[in-house]
Amino acid sequence: MKKQSKQKSTRVRVGKAEISHPPQIQEYAVRHGTRLRFVAGSALEQQITYQNLLDTMLMATTTTQLADVFTSVKVRKVEVWAAPLLGSAVSVSVAFDSAVAGNLGDQRLHTDTSMGIQPAHVSARPSPKAQAAQFQPSSVSNAFFLTCPSGSVIDVELTFVQSSVTGAMIAQNVGVALTVGAPYWRGLDGLAAATSKLLPVALSVA
Repeated sequence: MKKQSKQKSTRVRVGKAEISHPPQIQEYAVRHGTRLRFVAGSALEQQITYQNLLDTMLMATTTTQLADVFTSVKVRKVEVWAAPLLGSAVSVSVAFDSAVAGNLGDQRLHTDTSMGIQPAHVSARPSPKAQAAQFQPSSVSNAFFLTCPSGSVIDVELTFVQSSVTGAMIAQNVGVALTVGAPYWRGLDGLAAATSKLLPVALSVA
């Protein structure tokens, strides 16, 4: 008897239907996470606003006018160090104490005092559920309140984002002899380098 040949069945796989147009774009503008460092030129009890934070990174549009590179900012962390003089003690503090609707802080005070030769050190984050931990546009509302002695080092961890819709935000203070199109950095207090009490550790200051 002849053996019947086994025929292999052919299965046709039908692929998933292709989308008839390009995929959507989730974000077009630049998003930038960074850590900026500043040094206190004098003792401070200073309110730092969202306008101050956005004015730290600037672009010259004329020889005197500066525009913010970004339109919104989120505070991830504020860290402060202060070294004491021999035989003395210093204190530093950070408070996310805004009481303005839309950027309410958690009202917590983060503070530390030096001991011996150990510097005072605070590492403070806004509560994730507080509005102070969300993206905020430029405004004079308080992002956080900073207290520190002269010589303190202040680091701020921020996430900046541009808007694809709104226009450029002009910095609160003008500059002098700027190079059009060049990037500049400003003090954490939003003031020009000549008057700022919280100077940035950067090459091109305005």
